[in-house]
Amino acid sequence: MVQPLRGPMFIVMLMMLAGCNTVPQAPVTPVQDVRADIERRIPAKTSDRDGWAADIESAFAAQRIEPTVENICAVLAVIEQESGYQADPAVADLPQIARREIRRRASDMRIPGLLVDAGLKIQAADGRSYGDKLARVRTERDLSRLYEEIIDRVPMGKRLFAGKNPVQTGGAMQVGIPFAQAHAQGYPYPVESSIRDEVFSRRGGVYFGTMHLLGYQTPYTRKVHRFADYNAGWYASRNAAFQSAVALASGSTLALDGDLLVPGAALDKPGQTERAVRSLGAQLSMDERAIRRGLEQADTLAFSESELHGKVFAIAEARAGHALPRAVIPGIRLDSPKITRELTTEWFANRVDGRYRECLAR
Repeated sequence: MVQPLRGPMFIVMLMMLAGCNTVPQAPVTPVQDVRADIERRIPAKTSDRDGWAADIESAFAAQRIEPTVENICAVLAVIEQESGYQADPAVADLPQIARREIRRRASDMRIPGLLVDAGLKIQAADGRSYGDKLARVRTERDLSRLYEEIIDRVPMGKRLFAGKNPVQTGGAMQVGIPFAQAHAQGYPYPVESSIRDEVFSRRGGVYFGTMHLLGYQTPYTRKVHRFADYNAGWYASRNAAFQSAVALASGSTLALDGDLLVPGAALDKPGQTERAVRSLGAQLSMDERAIRRGLEQADTLAFSESELHGKVFAIAEARAGHALPRAVIPGIRLDSPKITRELTTEWFANRVDGRYRECLAR
């Protein structure tokens, strides 16, 4: 007995009868294979590799990011560098770091140390003093929650912290909490408390970290510049290369930090990079307002194809006599209470790039 056609062959026959010349192709990498490949590339010593792989795969799917080997390894490299596959990693000497930061803020605001000590002796809702609770924090989530409590309940809290929680990064990928809060639309999980708290969960840290790393288009040909941007901000590597071209074209000395405009600067009070670009105004055939409008695109992909970008590079390359790179790792020294040695964005980008290449080889 001849069985009726079912499944893919049945669909193909219908398409041929309808005059369609194309046959639907199966996905190159089915979902289960994506997860399996992620898990395979996670170091074998990692606890709950399947759970990590599931959260990473979900982040790619929710954000419609292509799960290529390169993208998968980029995320894994940042996770390994930032937390060693810990959703809420412990920070060495965190109580001491936090106390130093509190005293620094108090000193800046001329709040006497005796008043700070008195505030930390206030009893929290669980019966312990805030000083005792501070002595027992181990992770940034612990510290973030304690700061929130101090801001709400301790008289000097709002003044000391200006109503703003000092913990601004967290989670497995050490993503910026303000970034997560600004990009919370479309977050695929229920928010039990706040986006801040979600960052400290494995799923939230991976989701927002993946977005910060891969959630924007770039002109880069090497992942190392994305890793630099992850540390210094979107398009920082592209903008640092522009600053280098401006410096060459104008004969100025500029910090290659990727910041092309001083935030909120009046037109008559330009920053260093903007002043250097203005010195090229005659060669650019652009006035101050046109230059400002051009630099205002610096946080978008469109700046790479803008008139200002093209003209500056043309002048610089004519002076250099050769083509100039369109991406340069920013020269930024990393500054954080958690950092105890001199580190830079270049150090970070190259460390992550090394882990990325190891992942590709697995």
